[in-house]
Amino acid sequence: MAEKIEKAVLVGLGAMGLGMARCLRKAGIPTTGVDIVAERLEALGDPVSSSAGAACEGADLLILVVVNANQVEDLLFGAENCAARLAPGATVMVCSTVPPSYSQDLGRRLSEMGLLHLDSPISGGNVRADEGTITIMASGSQAAFDKCEAAMEAMAGNVFRFGEESGPGSSMKLVNQVLTGVNLCAAAEAMSLAAKLGLDLQQVYDVITTSAANSFMFENRMPNVIAGDTHPRSAVEIFVKDLGIVTDTAREQRFPAPLSAAALQQYLAAAGIGLGRCDDSTVARVYASLSDVKLPGMDN
Repeated sequence: MAEKIEKAVLVGLGAMGLGMARCLRKAGIPTTGVDIVAERLEALGDPVSSSAGAACEGADLLILVVVNANQVEDLLFGAENCAARLAPGATVMVCSTVPPSYSQDLGRRLSEMGLLHLDSPISGGNVRADEGTITIMASGSQAAFDKCEAAMEAMAGNVFRFGEESGPGSSMKLVNQVLTGVNLCAAAEAMSLAAKLGLDLQQVYDVITTSAANSFMFENRMPNVIAGDTHPRSAVEIFVKDLGIVTDTAREQRFPAPLSAAALQQYLAAAGIGLGRCDDSTVARVYASLSDVKLPGMDN
C-alpha cells in the first residue's frame, strides 16, 4: 500500500531529473530539487538547494538521478552525508546506472543504518521524463516499493519489479544499455556510410524510419546528426560509463560481449577526440573522421 511522502528530495536536475522533479510536484508531492548548476535550479524553481546535505534533513524520500556510483557514494556518505541526515526509515531511490554489485552492497549498508533502498534505474529520455512516462526497472523490499509508489506513479509510465533484493534492477538496466549503446553505434555507422555514398541524409532517415531497420535510437538520435546538433541530451561519456559497466560485469560473469566491447571503443574514440560532453549521436563523427566524410556541422 502506498505511503504518503512528507518530504522528497531529488538530486540531479539534468536531462531527466528536471522533468521527474516537475512531475513529482504536479502530483502534489513536496519535492526539493538539488543541483550544483544554477540554471537548473532556476528552471525548476523553489524549493531548490545547491546543498544536498542541507536539503536532506528530515526527508523521507531521496531520489538520486546522478551520473555514476562515485557520485551516489559521495552524496550518501561523503561530505554531504545525506544518508545520516534523512528521517529514520527513509528510502533512498537510486535511479543512476551503477554496477549490480555496487547496488547490492549499497542496499546492505543502508539497511544497517535503518534506511530502505530501491534499486531503480530509469530509461526513456528527457521528453518522457517531462511527460511522466519514463520506464523504471526496480528491485527492493515491499516496504521500499510502498514508500516510493506514489513517486513512481508520478514519474513513470511503466514500473517493472525485479524482486526483493537490491541488484536485479541494475542488472536489467545493463541489458537495456547493451541494446541502446549498440543500436546507436549501428545507426551512426549506417548514417556515416550513407554520407560516404553521397545519399541525402534526410531521405535516408525517412526511408529507415518507415522500414524494418528502424530503432528507437535511430529515430530519436539521427535528427541530431542531420542537423549537426551536438547539444547533449545524453552525452557520449554516459555510454563510456555504461558500456564500461556492461563489459566489466560481463567479464566477471565470464560472458562474452563482443558487440558491447566494440561499441564501447567507438564511444571512447569520440571522447578521445573531444566529444565526451557532446550528444551521444556525435559518435557518428568517429566513423566520418576515419573515412573522409563530412557530416553536417563538421569542419570542412
